[in-house]
Amino acid sequence: MLAAERKAKIIEFVKRTNIATVTQLSEEFNVHEATIRRDLSEIEREGHLRRTHGGVILGEGIHSEPSFTVRSTERVEEKQRIGEKAAEMIQEGDSIILDSGTTTFQIAKYIANKTNITVVTNDINIAAELRDSKGIKVIVTGGVLYPESFMLNGMFTNDVLKKLHVHKAFIGTPAIHPKKGLTHFEELFVPAKMEMINAASEVIVVTDHTKLGGVSLHMVSPINKVDKLITGEEASDTQIQQFKESGVEIIIS
Repeated sequence: MLAAERKAKIIEFVKRTNIATVTQLSEEFNVHEATIRRDLSEIEREGHLRRTHGGVILGEGIHSEPSFTVRSTERVEEKQRIGEKAAEMIQEGDSIILDSGTTTFQIAKYIANKTNITVVTNDINIAAELRDSKGIKVIVTGGVLYPESFMLNGMFTNDVLKKLHVHKAFIGTPAIHPKKGLTHFEELFVPAKMEMINAASEVIVVTDHTKLGGVSLHMVSPINKVDKLITGEEASDTQIQQFKESGVEIIIS
């Protein structure tokens, strides 16, 4: 098992148990305790969990996320299913926004053969994926490039998005909560996401199950602005029910 995959599974394990010891994790993942300690140190720096004496507990919020390169190796099969399900919702004649991210990137892969579609994106990876698609018009927002995520962001990005209206916006997020809505750890990234949401007739959040129930510092959108949430079958029945009770149509892939 690759280190990135093991770290993701450690986070999932602790989310289920709320607390875990180094010994317990060492036995669960069949690796030396020194390896677990190293993993936990890295996970804590990323803001997902908090170290305690001899173990780890859930952190108080989402404070950061790994680079695109790391995230693109995590929960790939789940993200592919989400991308395929989202692509089924895109019809001929639609104009859509694809937010930057590893899950929205999967949507781009599944719409490459569609026709008469306009895609607005702030992700140069997504734009590159669609560059040879004859039936898709690609609009890149412009903005400051963040090399670790291939995202474009900032004043130019926001100005372009303010002037658009699209049928659907597919939004990625590091955290979505059934009561606290969409939140983000980085205030600089919030305005673009808000403009994407404001520009769309229908807002569809696409995210793997590990982001469900997460809360971060900065508000992006209340939950009542989210029309649909597409996530993986790995989501628990409790998580699914909580979002349904918040009025969100949740789609499992």
